Amino acid sequence: MYAEERQQRILAEARRVGRVEVTALAESLDVTPETVRRDLTALERRGSLRRVHGGAIPVERLELEPTLAARTTRLTAEKRRIAARALDELPAGGTLLLDAGTTTLAVVELLPPDIDLTVVTNSIAAASILITHPGVTLYLIGGRVRGRTGAAVGDWATEALAGIVGDLALMGTNGFSVARGLTTPDQSEAAVKRAMIASARRSVLVSDSTKAGDAHFHRFGQLSDLDLVITDTDLDDERAAEISSCGPRVVRA
Repeated sequence: MYAEERQQRILAEARRVGRVEVTALAESLDVTPETVRRDLTALERRGSLRRVHGGAIPVERLELEPTLAARTTRLTAEKRRIAARALDELPAGGTLLLDAGTTTLAVVELLPPDIDLTVVTNSIAAASILITHPGVTLYLIGGRVRGRTGAAVGDWATEALAGIVGDLALMGTNGFSVARGLTTPDQSEAAVKRAMIASARRSVLVSDSTKAGDAHFHRFGQLSDLDLVITDTDLDDERAAEISSCGPRVVRA
């Protein structure tokens, strides 16, 4: 059993009965207690479980989508390394479809002042920075703006994306896994993300490793839809290999 599958089973059991115990999990999964403790630690880092003495209890994340401001202050060093590596993938003189999110925003913050690029984005925060770059031709996608994430969503956004072809879609996510694909809590944001991937020749995911193995309510793609996943060095070799087996190359920055 892959680590991701094991952790999904642990999380499902925790949500079903309200609590899981290390010794019982080790016996039912036929692994050592140390392996279970590592799985619980990984799930706690992703915010799915809270560790307690001898086990863990579930934390339902679907009702607790953090704001953009709250997420901006988390894992800033990891996001900056991921963003720096993502600069190598930008299409010089081409068209970038830029998703809303804190890691994609970190890419914008690192853009060279003289970059020549056409950017199509639904992120209000990203657009406010991009207008300061004289070499950037900026298209801001319209629609209803979600206050929690600062992203334009809805039919206006998806219809606009359906009418264009971009060189690269630079995507963020709330969770990504072999079993569940690319997921996010909000249906309207999932629709825009799905449209961005469909409109691009290449798709690159930028995401910190705490989201690996996590799953949220709405799926907007599969790992096979991606050409590249850029994450941080905390992603272990086993999980990186699992992701690569679905198609995308994995780079740990």
